[in-house]
Amino acid sequence: MDRYLQSCKTEFWRSVFKAEMDYILRELDGAKDVLSVGCGPAIIEKGLAEHGFNITGLDISEEALQCAPDAIRTVVGSAETMSFPTSCFDVVIYVASLQFLEKFRQAIKQTARVLKPKGKLLVMLLNSESAFFREKIRAPDSYVKKIKHTNLHEIERAIAEYFTVRTEYFLGIEGKRIFESCRPDSASLYVINGRKKGKTNRNCRKNGKTRDGFSAVGVL
Repeated sequence: MDRYLQSCKTEFWRSVFKAEMDYILRELDGAKDVLSVGCGPAIIEKGLAEHGFNITGLDISEEALQCAPDAIRTVVGSAETMSFPTSCFDVVIYVASLQFLEKFRQAIKQTARVLKPKGKLLVMLLNSESAFFREKIRAPDSYVKKIKHTNLHEIERAIAEYFTVRTEYFLGIEGKRIFESCRPDSASLYVINGRKKGKTNRNCRKNGKTRDGFSAVGVL
């Protein structure tokens, strides 16, 4: 954990975290209560809390959560068996964590349960087609070697059982260079934005569409 925290302080990883946080902030418009699953030491979550969101961090590692800032509510536990009440979060985020879960389908089911009606899901997946992923998977001590699922569309289909979704490639990385990219060969992340299926909340409707542009049914 100490080595991980030291690497997080490098200019490269600070830039990556900032890009990810800026993306997440755009998606949190109108939200208040946010759950981050697999948050680790909650580096990005700290930034979200500083923007006024009520952040809960869930992680299986008590050691990692001990490094989280006091501004974050932390819970030691499994994503597959969340202990939270039903319908208690506005948004659930997975920042490069869902693919490391053995039973990711059960985690998605639990996510849908703890989200409020029409709640939002934001999943950032490591793009296994990218140069960044191929570089990391070759490194003998890389955390990427612990990944359990690389089929992005399999995960997307599982999410679509409970959510309407839209997707995009994001965050180009080439060596230490970070740039905008929506290309599968250069974007390090595949992002799935979801809206919980269910009865439409009239307060979130305008002119026949949900307020943030998601379709009411199906996969975009």
